[in-house]
Amino acid sequence: MALRKIIEYPEPLLRRRATEVETFDEKLLELIEDMAETMYDAPGIGLAAPQVAQSVRLIVVDKTVPGEEHQYLALVNPEIVAHEGNQLDEEGCLSVPELTAQVERFKKVTVRFRDPQGNEREIAAEDRFAVVLQHEIDHLDGVLFIDHLSPLKRNLYKKKRKKMLALEQNAA
Repeated sequence: MALRKIIEYPEPLLRRRATEVETFDEKLLELIEDMAETMYDAPGIGLAAPQVAQSVRLIVVDKTVPGEEHQYLALVNPEIVAHEGNQLDEEGCLSVPELTAQVERFKKVTVRFRDPQGNEREIAAEDRFAVVLQHEIDHLDGVLFIDHLSPLKRNLYKKKRKKMLALEQNAA
């Protein structure tokens, strides 16, 4: 296992629709393990392959029960097949540094996906876990959580991010 670099906004790869995973092999299992290690190291509760510069439809999400060892779920080619209700929840993103905001999402979702061996599965989720799944699946379509914000909040963040990047370049 190895830590992977998490790419950050405005990296263009984050805006690209990821391709379907068609090969279920050791290379995929290695990517999954690397992503899980990277997610926990960050620390985060979800990570999409495009965030580690791999434009494939793969996400890992934390499913750890408090007081137990880290446990995660890898979802290959996930898609939301049913949803209901709405909720407002605070979100942040490892690829969108120094921003959290209230985002409206579905309260319940059903996600169809393939497991790392290629078997078709389905999972129903609600509340915070449903938010995490929606957030990560958005990444696979090139959508960032800032796209769910008002134009004013989004533009304020873009300006802040430009300043952050300029400061980083000047410091280098």
